[in-house]
Amino acid sequence: MRAIGLNGFGGPEVLVETTRPDPVPGTGELLVRVSASGINRPDVLQRKGAYAPPPGASDLPGLEIAGSIVGGDAGELAAAGFALGDRVCALVAGGGYAELCVVPIPQCLPVPKGLSDVEAASLPETCFTVWSNVFDRARLQPGETLLVQGGSSGIGVTAIQLAKAHGATVIVTAGSDDKLEACKALGADVGINYRTQDFVAEVKAATGGRGADVILDMVAGDYVGRELQCLADDGRLVIIAVQGGIKSEVNAGEILRRRLTISGSTLRPRPVAFKGAIAASLKQHAWPWIEAGKVKPVINRVFPAAQAAEAHALMESSQHVGKIVLDWKG
Repeated sequence: MRAIGLNGFGGPEVLVETTRPDPVPGTGELLVRVSASGINRPDVLQRKGAYAPPPGASDLPGLEIAGSIVGGDAGELAAAGFALGDRVCALVAGGGYAELCVVPIPQCLPVPKGLSDVEAASLPETCFTVWSNVFDRARLQPGETLLVQGGSSGIGVTAIQLAKAHGATVIVTAGSDDKLEACKALGADVGINYRTQDFVAEVKAATGGRGADVILDMVAGDYVGRELQCLADDGRLVIIAVQGGIKSEVNAGEILRRRLTISGSTLRPRPVAFKGAIAASLKQHAWPWIEAGKVKPVINRVFPAAQAAEAHALMESSQHVGKIVLDWKG
């Protein structure tokens, strides 16, 4: 099969097209002929040598795919509601940058009705991440306020739409007015330009001084102490990336007095059963929103798979709004 591998660690140029033996699914797995692969920040970190695949995972980058089932035990597939030829999208721990990919059956979802494979490939990583952190971990409730740091990212555009479909108010930060307008077009209620505005003051103003109930943070670093200042009492801060650094200074007294919660998680190394439970929740709650048009894939650009290096360069430029996808048929 064709695949995109790493010729060492470094810049986008280390991504090279190669060939690999076709993978073979084992017990509890199925084989997908990949039509499209999503690009994500963890792929960039892996390319730089800063995020190794978990034990047993493919060394090829790629955490989300869409395509058709071409292999797997018929009985296991039937028990999970699948059959050979079905169109699916899936979260994987690695190996997504290839024409064929082995996937644990519980981590597969049917392609939502009306979506192309390219659109479906943009869903798994962001939907799994947002659902696990915003809904399961932070327990966002209808009527509450969510602050999304980095609203124009792939994670951000997904968080905006899922939270709005759930009945929450959404505040976002982004680095340009154009990006904020794109976020508002997706349903964000308030946009804050973090380059020109103080997000603490703006969140307080937007909420009448109360603050946000939940914050989804991809920055960490010195953002954490400031985020505590704009959390409502009993607020929950969830950290999913550390683009701003791993060290933070916080006021522990404020955490005690206002019953604040700081949490965080990474998804890639979690067991299949954990990811399968998220998939089941997505199928029950989020997939109907997608099929009803309440939540839509936001694709910034599609690259032929052979142009993975160019796709990574765009990802690192942060000039995009939404998802970047590789097309294996292009």
